[in-house]
Amino acid sequence: MPELPEVETIRRQLEPDLVGRTIETVEVLDPYFSKPALPREFEGAVEGREIVDVGRRGKYLMLELDDGNTVVIHLRMTGALILIDPEGVENPGDARIYEPDTGSKHLKARFTLDDGGELRFTDPRRFGRGFVANQDELDEYFASRLGVEPLGPDFTVEAMAVMSANRTGPLKSFLLNQKGVVGVGNIYADEALYRARLHPLSTGASMKAEHHEALRDGVVEALERGLDLGGASIDDYRDAKGETGSMQNEFLVHRREGEACHNCGETIVRIVVGGRSTYYCPNCQVKLRKPPKKRKA
Repeated sequence: MPELPEVETIRRQLEPDLVGRTIETVEVLDPYFSKPALPREFEGAVEGREIVDVGRRGKYLMLELDDGNTVVIHLRMTGALILIDPEGVENPGDARIYEPDTGSKHLKARFTLDDGGELRFTDPRRFGRGFVANQDELDEYFASRLGVEPLGPDFTVEAMAVMSANRTGPLKSFLLNQKGVVGVGNIYADEALYRARLHPLSTGASMKAEHHEALRDGVVEALERGLDLGGASIDDYRDAKGETGSMQNEFLVHRREGEACHNCGETIVRIVVGGRSTYYCPNCQVKLRKPPKKRKA
């Protein structure tokens, strides 16, 4: 599943070409994309509207429209947003736009723009979704699902301490919970924990001040490195140019089972935490001791 660096990479690529464009027509080719809204309801809410901003919240991409509504798209497992070259319009030197793939059999929705270009949503697994919401609906939707943006000013060491306090589950599961730190998935949780030198089975309640700082910094460093490299392409991820990222070439632990740790030479180990494959160095990543239980008076 695309995580924050992958989604933010797409947002940054789409923004210069979409802001100021009008969506002339919309075709929802798979009703699952707009479910529970009917395709014609989604299409009617978007057609004729100008895109005034391209945003992101966690792993959600957002196209803000000139009527105050927002198109929200979640890529899920295999979704991709691809910007198609306007037919007959030259874009010399514009690396963000590429020639259309007319043979795409996984096309689920098509947004035709006023310059003749298209924004296409493709999804082999059909898990991706799109919906239209006004600001109040959007605030309510995200408030019940999403926590702190890790690349924003609110993601402080103090915020990490508050979020992780008294949590008895594994740190790996804590990082995957979008109600805490948003946008972190399986890849960047492994990479962040390695950078913080914390064992994935350590608990939030076992952390001290220095661990809060290390984990906060580890999350930010892992995500920023992913952004620098255009995200990680392991399976289906492609950016808005249809190209792969290169973060997978610089993983420190993720998917490196049996290989040597870059820091100490110990063999990277794979375990399963919360149903997710988890990779770590048993030498570098310390498993913190659980705090003693308070005795009853």
